[in-house]
Amino acid sequence: MQNRGYIQVYTGNGKGKTTAALGLTLRAVGAGKKVFFAQFVKGQRYSEVKAIEQYLPDVQIKQYGLDCFIWKKPTRADIDTAQEGLREVEEIILSGKYDVVILDEANIAVFYGLFSVQELINVVTRKPTDTEIIITGRYAAPELIEIADLVTEMKEVKHYYNQGVEARKGIEH
Repeated sequence: MQNRGYIQVYTGNGKGKTTAALGLTLRAVGAGKKVFFAQFVKGQRYSEVKAIEQYLPDVQIKQYGLDCFIWKKPTRADIDTAQEGLREVEEIILSGKYDVVILDEANIAVFYGLFSVQELINVVTRKPTDTEIIITGRYAAPELIEIADLVTEMKEVKHYYNQGVEARKGIEH
């Protein structure tokens, strides 16, 4: 019996969207699945990148962002990098080589205008039937929520960041 893959969206202002996608990645690898983990907007070598490269050979991870997160208006380089990434991820999805494809922070890429929600939808809805797609990031567009099969909203109730605690290596970074 062939499994059907779904489109999942993890969004909201709470912590844990990328972490949830990483947890699903670990579960998928444990079940013998191949995973492609695309990180949009992010270009720094976060701890998860190092861990995946060192311990999870069945996971391919690639970043489509520059050295720093976008805080203001995106540059032409930010836009070009994200659009090139979306084109590459589209080829990866269509290849059928991976059982699970994560588009980490793709919602943020749409929010900042690096590519449109319609471009993102066009990519993910062309997936092979058995490929699972996970899209993370705050500010998921209503159009994306509409076409998704599963949407989880992470809600911030309380966060120590508001008391001045910076991102800690191995916990948030």
